[in-house]
Amino acid sequence: MRQGTTRTSDILVRLVEDATTDRVPVRAIVDVLGERAYALLVVVLGLPNCLPMPPPIPLLCGLLLLFVAGQIIVGLPSPWLPKRLLARTIALEDLRKAVDRAVPWLRRLERVARPRLSIFEQALAFRGVGAALLIFSLALVFAAPIIGQIPLGVAVVLVGLGLVERDGIVVIAGLCFGAVGTVLSLGFLFAIIASAAAIF
Repeated sequence: MRQGTTRTSDILVRLVEDATTDRVPVRAIVDVLGERAYALLVVVLGLPNCLPMPPPIPLLCGLLLLFVAGQIIVGLPSPWLPKRLLARTIALEDLRKAVDRAVPWLRRLERVARPRLSIFEQALAFRGVGAALLIFSLALVFAAPIIGQIPLGVAVVLVGLGLVERDGIVVIAGLCFGAVGTVLSLGFLFAIIASAAAIF
């Protein structure tokens, strides 16, 4: 994966500033990501979940991430999304809140991130990251409402940013956060199942 001259934080700020309507189509988000679409799309799908968000935002992000992760696993050179998903929109206000909260610490992380532990640039390791993201996407779908998705959102952003900056340490940190978030989501799901079983 090749690092461009524009930082992730600058691309996200431009995405919000260039919006001309109060809802941003997923297609517009994908178009602005350019050649780093896989990694930056992962960052964008994680960002809304770094804040307390009501349904269906975690569900939508989880389903989109599922598509992206599946394509990483099979080795598609660039992400493809169905027209129906590309036509879906995200409220500009929700996207702006996520970007405004994320950009300051993204910029701090960008200052220290650097190419290292480059194993994730290899095809097999990159597909392994795709498999982890697929698990995180399913965990997002079943996360506890409002705040249960936050650890997974942080994880997805770290993984995506690590891939953009070619920093394997950041990718590993994201995978660790994701493991914690997945365990929490499983706990919530099991609690729901147990409660339903007790009632019936």
